[in-house]
Amino acid sequence: MSVLSILKERGFVDAVTHTQELEDYLDNNRATCYIGFDPTASSLHVGGLVCIMALAHMQRNGHRPIALVGGGTGLIGDPSGKTELRKIITQEEIDENKAGIRKQLERFLDFSDDKALMLDNAKWLTPLEYIPFLRDIGRHFSVNRMIKAESYKSRMESDDGLTFIEFNYMLLQSYDFMELAKTHDCFLQMGGSDQWGNIVAGIDLVRRTLGKPAFGITFPLITTASGIKMGKTHKGAVWLDPDRFSPYEYYQFWVNCDDADVSRFLSLFTFLEMEEIVAVKSLEGADLNKAKAILAYEATKIAHGEQEALKSLKASVSMFGSMEIPDMLLPGSTIPRGVHSPATDESVPSSIYKKEALLAKVLVIDLLTQTGLCKSKSDARRLVQQGGGYINGEKITGFDQIVSIDDVAGDEILLRAGKKKYHKIIFK
Repeated sequence: MSVLSILKERGFVDAVTHTQELEDYLDNNRATCYIGFDPTASSLHVGGLVCIMALAHMQRNGHRPIALVGGGTGLIGDPSGKTELRKIITQEEIDENKAGIRKQLERFLDFSDDKALMLDNAKWLTPLEYIPFLRDIGRHFSVNRMIKAESYKSRMESDDGLTFIEFNYMLLQSYDFMELAKTHDCFLQMGGSDQWGNIVAGIDLVRRTLGKPAFGITFPLITTASGIKMGKTHKGAVWLDPDRFSPYEYYQFWVNCDDADVSRFLSLFTFLEMEEIVAVKSLEGADLNKAKAILAYEATKIAHGEQEALKSLKASVSMFGSMEIPDMLLPGSTIPRGVHSPATDESVPSSIYKKEALLAKVLVIDLLTQTGLCKSKSDARRLVQQGGGYINGEKITGFDQIVSIDDVAGDEILLRAGKKKYHKIIFK
């Protein structure tokens, strides 16, 4: 099966340019492809995981992926999918963010021996001279066609409008494609569906300037069954950086997905065979929950490593009870099979306190805030008022309740907010 067929079967593809030509190109070449990544943060998040997994599938099928960090375009900001002007960041911030992004991509891609590349478009964009750029590149672009692009139309209709600096973004991204085609034989650009206009413009520029065919693939915007944009939670973005979003929290994000999303997420966010995933569609109840555990395990293993996935599995079982993983359920997964029984595990989010600094001195609602289970003291008050706060399994009954020696069990205190958010206090 061709890599394009694999991507289509697994639900990655929204639109393709020159479908048959692209099929022939991928079948007969070790193709180089690229996706751009915005360096506005030091961590990628689950919302960009479709792009990352698509690059991984390309590499697994013999092609070479390029992760292009927009160090140059990041100084401007892409208006695609945005209704307001992006904050412009400094070069120092971009360099720091690039290092974090590289570290995360190494979990998904093999960069050894140039099997994958990470490049920065600042290398060729920042030295550009304005007049030669307008003469050699700008003449290939029609303003009439540009303003019809969805990314520009939405901004022009917004209150802030479209700035001239953002208007140049399509030219710069197209220049990226031309530069990569010229220097790295890269003739396939991929990206989210909001990038369609930019990708098509780049294909046109490659053909006009280099006289060579180029191609594009876009991915759909992934939303959950409830219609929420993928990767958004009550806590904000689901980061791939373990310091921003722990492996245990990452595991819980996947295990708590909607029943209707399980098979789709297995297709997109794991490398398990589709023949196994299809069988999940008929599951329900406890059996489907077991499939969710495998989804969470595989997704966590890819992003954080198998050791963290195993620790998260054990921690989840210690919080929510025993679970059996049958041998024949998604057999390609490396999740340990059999019955997993509760056991204390260090991967539950935890904090270390001294007893003398806490006991008989700190309000429970303050502790809920300090540990991050609640965003603020008023948030903690609402939690307690609604009956969702627990300390060692006992419901917190009052705003003035103080942490006491009676709340300690085995030199630990287990706090819970709602049904699934835990934090352990360890006394040393």
